Amino acid sequence: MSNDPTNDPPRDDLADEVTQPREVPADDGDSVEEETGPYEEDLGSEVDVEGDVSINEDVEDDDLLGGLEIDSTADIEVPDRLVDQVIGQEEAREIVRRASKQHRHVMMIGSPGTGKSMLAKAMSHLLPKESLQDVLVYHNPDDSNEPKVRTVPAGKGEQIVDAHKEEARKRNQMRSFLMWIIIAIIVGYSLLIARQVLLGLLAAGVIFFAFRYSNRGSDAMVPKLLINNADRQVAPFEDATGAHAGALLGDVRHDPFQSGGMETPSHDRVEAGAIHKSHKGVLFVDEINTLDIRSQQKLMTAIQEGQFAITGQSERSSGAMVQTEPVPCDFILVAAGNMDAMENMHPALRDRVKGYGYEVYMEDTIDDTPEMRRRYARFVAQEVEKDGRLPHFGPDAVREVILEAKRRAGRKDHLTLKLRDLGGLVRVSGDIAKAQGAETVNREHVLEAKKRSRSIEQQFADDYIERRKDYELKVTEGKAVGRVNGLAVMGGDSGIVMPVMAEVTPRQGEGGQVFATGKLQEIAEEAVENVSAIIKKFSGDNIAQKDIHIQFVQSYEGVEGDSASITVATAVISALENIPIAQDLAMTGSLSVRGDVLPVGGVTHKIEAAAKAGYGRVIIPRANSQDVMIEDEYEEQIEVIPVSHISEVLDVALVGEPEKDSLVDRLKSITGKALDAAEGTGAPSGSPSPQ
Repeated sequence: MSNDPTNDPPRDDLADEVTQPREVPADDGDSVEEETGPYEEDLGSEVDVEGDVSINEDVEDDDLLGGLEIDSTADIEVPDRLVDQVIGQEEAREIVRRASKQHRHVMMIGSPGTGKSMLAKAMSHLLPKESLQDVLVYHNPDDSNEPKVRTVPAGKGEQIVDAHKEEARKRNQMRSFLMWIIIAIIVGYSLLIARQVLLGLLAAGVIFFAFRYSNRGSDAMVPKLLINNADRQVAPFEDATGAHAGALLGDVRHDPFQSGGMETPSHDRVEAGAIHKSHKGVLFVDEINTLDIRSQQKLMTAIQEGQFAITGQSERSSGAMVQTEPVPCDFILVAAGNMDAMENMHPALRDRVKGYGYEVYMEDTIDDTPEMRRRYARFVAQEVEKDGRLPHFGPDAVREVILEAKRRAGRKDHLTLKLRDLGGLVRVSGDIAKAQGAETVNREHVLEAKKRSRSIEQQFADDYIERRKDYELKVTEGKAVGRVNGLAVMGGDSGIVMPVMAEVTPRQGEGGQVFATGKLQEIAEEAVENVSAIIKKFSGDNIAQKDIHIQFVQSYEGVEGDSASITVATAVISALENIPIAQDLAMTGSLSVRGDVLPVGGVTHKIEAAAKAGYGRVIIPRANSQDVMIEDEYEEQIEVIPVSHISEVLDVALVGEPEKDSLVDRLKSITGKALDAAEGTGAPSGSPSPQ
């Protein structure tokens, strides 16, 4: 940093305690000397539910509270430290702990609402506040467009500025006293001796404005406190998400009066950016790929140098003529985003983070254990306390929230880590209870909140599905040839029934062809072709003399995935063999070219949609059995049938004896080798993840 300006006032002894930015450790390993202070604090990964509560360790596994015995969430003590409130993300928590100790940068990639910003804030709480600094900007008498910059320990900056102001006030008082004496002498001389009143008043006015002009020059010598950390209890945390160049890198205000003694001093127009405000702290940038390339390049320079000069960001502004000396910006960068953030991020910036820091993927779910259920109960208590306006939750309400966390995970024996959305459910539930004057939130309030807290996309999908019911071709009983009730998902978690029809006709061209209509997307088109392989193998040469027409009925919104594969295969085989299909049945599942039924997504919402529509049975992939978490009200309404092979699908879906048995036996003989191989190894059919 620069030396003191030559015209600083005498009381500048406080400013002599200048400090420099902290050196970044040169080694890239984790072996460093243990430090004292906040660095020794962990992230509270072992913190469990505390307060006036007891835990029944002998509780059954199906207890959603994990053995926690409470009257309401008021019994649960919420940790004071933010770091202790983080739930899940064990790997990310450990990386944050290391990064804060080693002064490393971190990139967090994952779905929104998984706790990236909360971990970044927790990181700032781990940094030592003892190293915080104030930054002052001084007038440069040699070049007013290059203000001088100095750093002092936190809290000293205000004292220095006050000292300068006091000296400026004393000088102004002395000059004012001298000015009034001179004016009095001039006015007295013009009135009593020269007898020239007008000339005396004119001279007095000239003296007055001359002294006022000189006072402005004196005021310009007072430094500006650019960064003030006097009252900070923790290291700075700056959220620069979506910040424009000036807000991120600093700026110089435009001055409409640039001459004539009316201009604002250059150093007084300097404004700090987020990179400077986060000095000795954490700079958090979510969706970092949305920053323009030039800002990313300058951010990389600031990371590398640990300091960055402030200049005007607008080329047409008078501030563009001003450029300060380098301003310290020794921060830890926490860059966050979804998977696409890495694609559009400046390669050099990402390389800088990766080479001198950590990259971590944020998990979407976590294992469902009694300990984790108790932490989710604490999460509800945390949300109530943070809001400050909600009644506490009763045990049944907490159970319903945890059950919703299980449903939103989309995986058996897992809980969702998208806690921002789950926190929204907690707040809506509390609002409903408060509006009804309830002392505590109960299960009915949470159930009502689940209906009201739907996203815009979800509301649109539900409204579309409701309007479509007036025109849909729904059949829930009887039997029909070539018609199957398929299932799909709209808006993320709204199930919908989508009938699929198939018809076989004599060929019109060279060789039989498969025609599919219904606004199919690429994956769906490939699924139809995979089904064609099964049909061709099943039918032999007969298909060469026939055309197969497949229609996704009322699919105006389009078909994107391959979860209708078994639906298409069943409809086509039914049409080829003229064997009817039971219409009280709905189905979903992907299909391999060898006849294995593969897992799909959204099975819970599809099953509930089938139950709402009045179907009594539903076929799902056996691999998805662990993902079924339907509401209690639907469990008695519908029978869930898991299958692992197309022959099992046909055995359940087709009706009519002995034609059905003959057909199923024939299909088993054709694809039996693949089926027997899967059963012999004991391995589940299909891929380990939903299609």
